[in-house]
Amino acid sequence: MTDNLEQLIPLWFAEDIGDGDHTTLSCIPADAMGKSQLIIKENGVLAGITIAREIFKAFDPELKMTVFIQDGTEVKVGDVAFVVEGKIQSLLQTERLMLNIMQRMSGVATRTREYVKLLEGTKTNVLDTRKTTPGLRLLEKEAVKIGGGVNHRIGLYDMILLKDNHVDFAGGIDKAIQRAKAYLQSKGKDLKIEIEVRNFDELSQVMSIGGVDRIMLDNFSVENTRKAVEIINGKYETESSGGITFETLRQYAECGVDYISVGALTHSVKSLDMSFKAI
Repeated sequence: MTDNLEQLIPLWFAEDIGDGDHTTLSCIPADAMGKSQLIIKENGVLAGITIAREIFKAFDPELKMTVFIQDGTEVKVGDVAFVVEGKIQSLLQTERLMLNIMQRMSGVATRTREYVKLLEGTKTNVLDTRKTTPGLRLLEKEAVKIGGGVNHRIGLYDMILLKDNHVDFAGGIDKAIQRAKAYLQSKGKDLKIEIEVRNFDELSQVMSIGGVDRIMLDNFSVENTRKAVEIINGKYETESSGGITFETLRQYAECGVDYISVGALTHSVKSLDMSFKAI
């Protein structure tokens, strides 16, 4: 995460400030000092404190940040998460970038926490997906963890996931699995293999062939998910995906699946409202 931030933060500032924040530079003396506080304006789960600290530090190491509320805490309207003091020019030029990150991450964490609470009492974990904002994947996946969720693979490099197109292009489930296993062996890589199945025929093939770690039940109904879990009988990890809503999440969990992947944790989440105000 740290190495990634070292690359991203300069890009974020370049995008926002360009050749200078001419509004701030024109009306605020360079030596003027002040304080600003992050005020929560909507109930939710706070996330992004660590990233905010890195943003302030990168722009002006002399900014002093005092944190009152840590990541993962459920916050309410009116809470003050932290205070930052230092040069007013620095406070104004870091404000929007910090808010964009904090609001986005807190929105993801808040939504994730809602799903996690809905699954309480079951063995099922909620997973994120690769449906993330380009350039912000690690931050959004960190926010999922802060909210209590579990990260699926980070990218295409840390797990093999044989989806429908892979299976179809490879010429079938048997060829897809065999080629994946041969590839890992030839490359000396130790990656988990997950395969997506669309129906009971494909599930039967996977159960016969083996060689995988997890089976994804894609667009199975609740009833068929329950049957599939009984067939798999703990031999492989199970994941439900596709067509699952907040309203039906609990029903799928009660079928006994290990994971439910939810793209909505990141691809259509609402940012949490907050503001950075002068004291």
